Order: sequence, then structure tokens, then C-alpha cells
Amino acid sequence: MAIELWRVEHAESLKLWLQAWAEFEALNALASYSYENPDHTFPEFGSGAAHFGALEMGHPLLPHASCVANDVELSRKCPFYVVSGSNMSGKSTLLRAVGMNVVLAMAGAPVRARRLRLTPLQVGASIRVSDSLQEGSSRFYAEITRLRQILDLAGGDLAGGDPALLFLLDELLQGTNSNDRRVGAEGIVNALVSRGAIGLASTHDLALTDIGGAVAGGLRNVHFQDELANGRMTFDYKLRDGVVTKSNGLELMRSIGLDV
Repeated sequence: MAIELWRVEHAESLKLWLQAWAEFEALNALASYSYENPDHTFPEFGSGAAHFGALEMGHPLLPHASCVANDVELSRKCPFYVVSGSNMSGKSTLLRAVGMNVVLAMAGAPVRARRLRLTPLQVGASIRVSDSLQEGSSRFYAEITRLRQILDLAGGDLAGGDPALLFLLDELLQGTNSNDRRVGAEGIVNALVSRGAIGLASTHDLALTDIGGAVAGGLRNVHFQDELANGRMTFDYKLRDGVVTKSNGLELMRSIGLDV
């Protein structure tokens, strides 16, 4: 009876108490992150067209000893990066670093960068999309479904206060043939950029590095390099301008005994 009396008196307040406790837990996590990373900086927010400008940005979860910092500048003048390079060279990590730092910034936390200037952004990502036997969905169908959702995010009411979209597309449309991939990528990126979005896409298909003329607003090609010596591939994870000019896929296959 005492418990029932307590419930009658305090049941409605319990929801407010739980909300307050949840907010306290979230703020405590952000404060702990800031305390444990004194070298991280708080971002600077601006207004106007979508913008993301980071100096010496790294992935927030990588150890200090192995984290390589890079600069990324996305704006109306250059809203889109195509990131080329081999497997394990750092393409996906760069996309994740950009996305995680935006999430931290929007949550009010410090970011892993010497300096970060950005407008309010929401993140739409197509990373590690997989097929589903249970749902009868192929990887390609799962990816284009995700791309449809990202495109819908880009159609938000910017005048009404909705943040602009930052899109992150890892291995864009790799589940289809080269011609469909190129045509599809041009159409998707054009649609996103024309709606005021900015972002990055990684690819192994060098044909996608030549869609700049078809993308309104401009495109910047960047790449990661690797070195293969004595059957061992090494990476410096430094972002460079231009399209990757070499491929070590065949050499790597031969180094492990494949007759190619």
C-alpha cells in the first residue's frame, strides 16, 4: 500500500526525473571527454551556406601515437571531395573522422582538430552498408535505399532552421557496373549539392574522379598513397591533392602467392 501511495503521488514526476538524469549523464560524458582530451578544441560556429573547415583534424577514437591529422575544407566554392586510394589507406577513416567531429561539435563537445569552423550541420552517412538475408535485400539495394534517405535529409527546410546536410558516402555505388556507377554518382551528387549539401565520397573506381565537370559547384579530388616493399604495404595516412596515380592491388596479390 505504501508503494501504491508513492506511485500515485510521484508517477507523473518520475518522467521528469528520468529526463533530467539522462541529460545529466549525457553532459557528464561530454565533460569527461573534454577533461580527458585537453588538447582538443571547441569548434567555432558560423551562419550562412554550409561550411566545414578543419585544420589538423583527426579521428577522436584513435590513440595519439597513431592518429594522423589532415585538413578538410568544404564550402559553397568546393562542396564535394572525391577520395581515392587503396584499401586500408585511410579513406573510410577520414569520412568517419569528419562525421564524428561534426557530431561532437553539434553536441557541444570539443573536437579533435587544431581548429574547426562550421555551420550547423546534420550528418547523413552511407558507410558499411550490408545486405540482409532476412529482409531479402542485396547490398546494392540497401545502399540505394540509404542514399534515398540521405537525399531526403538534404531536402530539409533550411529557411525554417533545419541544419544543412553533410553527406559521407563510402565506396559509392560499388555494387553495380562501372557505367551505372558513374551515371548514378553524378546524379546523386548533383542532387545533394544543388540542395545546399556538402560532403565526401570515397571510391576505388577512378572513373568517379572525373565527374567534376558534371557536378554543379565544383569538386576536389584528393587521395591517400601507399607503398609496397618486400610484400608489405605501408601507409602514411596523409591526404594529398589529386587522383591516386598508382595501384598496388596486383602486386599485393602476387606477394601472397596468387598467380595474376
